[in-house]
Amino acid sequence: MTPLNFLGAVGRATLSTLGAAGALAIFALTGLSHVVRPPFYFRLFWRAFINFAYFSLPVVALTAIFSGMVIALQSYTGFARYGATSAIANIVLISVVRELAPVLAGLMVAGRVGAAMSAELGTMRVTDQIDALRTLSTDPMKYLVAPRLLAGLLALPLLVLVADVLGVMGGFIVATLKLGFNPHTYIANSLNFLQWNDVALSLAKACVFGFIVSLMGCYYGYNSRGGAEGVGSATTSAVVSASILILSFDYVLTELFFAR
Repeated sequence: MTPLNFLGAVGRATLSTLGAAGALAIFALTGLSHVVRPPFYFRLFWRAFINFAYFSLPVVALTAIFSGMVIALQSYTGFARYGATSAIANIVLISVVRELAPVLAGLMVAGRVGAAMSAELGTMRVTDQIDALRTLSTDPMKYLVAPRLLAGLLALPLLVLVADVLGVMGGFIVATLKLGFNPHTYIANSLNFLQWNDVALSLAKACVFGFIVSLMGCYYGYNSRGGAEGVGSATTSAVVSASILILSFDYVLTELFFAR
């Protein structure tokens, strides 16, 4: 490959990436604008909210509680070498609340709800149901996208609050039943170490991650093409893109909150 061909390939890739980012930004802004403009389809929002929050609760709860257990065991294994086992309660708390609960909840919901959203909208697209909405004078963005974006924005923080509690409880169970910690001392250390900015960061991440999951699911499903194969590709792209963006924004938000 000649230098000019290489530069041409880089230029095409850059323009393609910028075009995709611009299309995604326009899609997100359009969807958000419909959230604040009447009419609002509350029934569709409530159905998406229940699917997001209630039906995702078991997988998020199990992930959180076992993550807390693992963190407690791993912390004890490392800290016992230096006689610092008293810090385990603090480590479990800060690890779960700041990082594990929002990130793992976001990833689990992306795999469950994001894929379902993309498959549902993709099937509607390839079967011309979205075009049929337009013939009925119904804006598909307002009817299909806006309720799902708002549901993700509001539902994931509730899931993360549950994950925070269960993750810390998982560490408490292992520390008290297996590692021999005093329950009252463990709880007191956790409560004394907890700060409101930790909870604020957790909920801020949850809001952003919930929006990302809904946005990716809606965007790839809404723009899918090519029949059943296209729907499958859109579903895969939605989950992968949401997962990458969650991990990327996790660093960005942590930097914003705790940069010194």
